[in-house]
Amino acid sequence: MGKRVAVLDYGMGNLRSVYNALKRVGADPFWMASPEEGGREEYLVIPGVGAFGRGMERLAPFARRIREAAEEGVRLLGVCLGMHVMFEGSEEAGGTRGLGLLGGRVERVPTAERLPHMGWNYVRKVAEAPLLRGLEGGYAYFVHSYHPVPREKGVVVALTDYGTEVCAAVWKDNLFGTQFHPEKSGLFGLRVLKNFLGT
Repeated sequence: MGKRVAVLDYGMGNLRSVYNALKRVGADPFWMASPEEGGREEYLVIPGVGAFGRGMERLAPFARRIREAAEEGVRLLGVCLGMHVMFEGSEEAGGTRGLGLLGGRVERVPTAERLPHMGWNYVRKVAEAPLLRGLEGGYAYFVHSYHPVPREKGVVVALTDYGTEVCAAVWKDNLFGTQFHPEKSGLFGLRVLKNFLGT
C-alpha cells in the first residue's frame, strides 16, 4: 500500500487527473470532500483551476484544517490555484485574503505575451529543493494568468520564462507549490510528484 495522500475536493480542480497521477507514482490517494474526513494524513494536495476569490470561498470550510495540517508538519502541495491560495492574497480578488501560509501576494504576470498562458514551457531549477531532486529542469504544462510573488525570494526554487520570469515552483519547510500542473506534465511532472512523496 502506498502513502496516503488527501486530495482536497473543493470543487475547483481537475481532481481525477491529480488522483490518477498520484496513483501512477505509487501513492494511495483519497478525496477529502469535508474537513472532517481523512484522519491524520501525512500528505495533502490542494489542486485548483479558476479564480482566486471563488477558490477561497470554496476553501473556507477547509481553511482551519489546512492551517493545522501545515503547522503539524504535513507535507502540503498546492497546484496552480492551490499554490496561489497558500499566499496572503491576490490582486485578482482585491481584498480577499488567502491562507497566509507563505508571505507575499499573487500578481498578474507582467508580460506582453498572450494571457492566459496555456501550454508547455520549460521549467528551470534555480535552487536545490526536495521537489526537484534529481532534476535540473524539464517541460511542464501551464494554465494561468497570475503567479505568486513571494516576500521571501529564497522560497522560489524554479522559474519559467514567458516574456518575463515567472515563478514556477516554491518550497519552504513542509510547504510546496507548483504553478504548472504536474499531473499533466508527463514524466517530468510524475517525477515532481514522486519527489513530493519522498519516494
